[in-house]
Amino acid sequence: MENGVGFVRSCFKERAKAIEELAARKEGFRDLCDDFLTAHDEKQQWEGSSAPERDERIAEYQELIDSMRIEIEQALDRAAIVPLRPPLR
Repeated sequence: MENGVGFVRSCFKERAKAIEELAARKEGFRDLCDDFLTAHDEKQQWEGSSAPERDERIAEYQELIDSMRIEIEQALDRAAIVPLRPPLR
């Protein structure tokens, strides 16, 4: 099984370098990536299910995935911001 960071890199190919850099610095981001992969895998499991609650679970996982996608994008955006230094005196 692929790790979460690798999976997120494959979902956000244009931001792969930023994902690697952020994951190297932030354990919380690595955990978010792992959770994103887990939600994706669980959704796929439900898609292959014939259980009566199938559609409800797929919708729940899709909502979770969408929410985490936004959270990942925001974390990457925040990491890309370079704080300005006050002028030297």
